[in-house]
Amino acid sequence: MTTPVPETKIIDKKKFACDGGGPADGHPRVWLTIPDDQGWVECPYCDTKYVYGEEIREAG
Repeated sequence: MTTPVPETKIIDKKKFACDGGGPADGHPRVWLTIPDDQGWVECPYCDTKYVYGEEIREAG
């Protein structure tokens, strides 16, 4: 059995909420903020990576 790779989403807001996709397969709603110096944040529940802007920047 393999574990699916977490999703990466490019968004245009730095403060947002993640609920994992809904009631059937989701998780409690958590509010996240993308740090200016990093440009991305991962949800602590579903590991979805949220990237601010139009390009995916590598962690570095």
